[in-house]
Amino acid sequence: MITFRDYYNNEVTLSFADHPFSKQPKHVWVISYFHDKWVLTKHKDRGLEFPGGKVEKNETAEEAAIREVKEETGGIVLSLDYIGQYFVAGKGGNIIKNVYFAEIKDLIKQQTYYETEGPVLLETIPDDVKKDNLYSFIMKDGVLTNCMDHIKAGFITKNRS
Repeated sequence: MITFRDYYNNEVTLSFADHPFSKQPKHVWVISYFHDKWVLTKHKDRGLEFPGGKVEKNETAEEAAIREVKEETGGIVLSLDYIGQYFVAGKGGNIIKNVYFAEIKDLIKQQTYYETEGPVLLETIPDDVKKDNLYSFIMKDGVLTNCMDHIKAGFITKNRS
């Protein structure tokens, strides 16, 4: 387990183990990849971030991840892999979120992207994302950096060889 502080100075614990904090988390975050590019969405208030959101009633976390990718980017998920789970001891309450890696089969233009402005494709995530005001606070802590390292080592390399 890795512990660090998030953008708002809350304590965050990240684990790559199988659901160490909850078997039924209420939130998901999906690091998405399409044709050698990262698929982010532009949240109307927060800025650029990977898609994600709340798990709805009678929905699994995996189903929520697939739905959120489609709603926020128009992405059709080809494969979805569980990466890890993190726990935020927040001032307003605790949050447990599953992190997934999704390979996107296709991007379909949507009538609405809900609270986002749709997909943004990037070849790389900037090293200075923590200082860049274009990016959401969600992209500015150790969850992103540790998960990206994990994905690059385990999924992108494996799937490209």
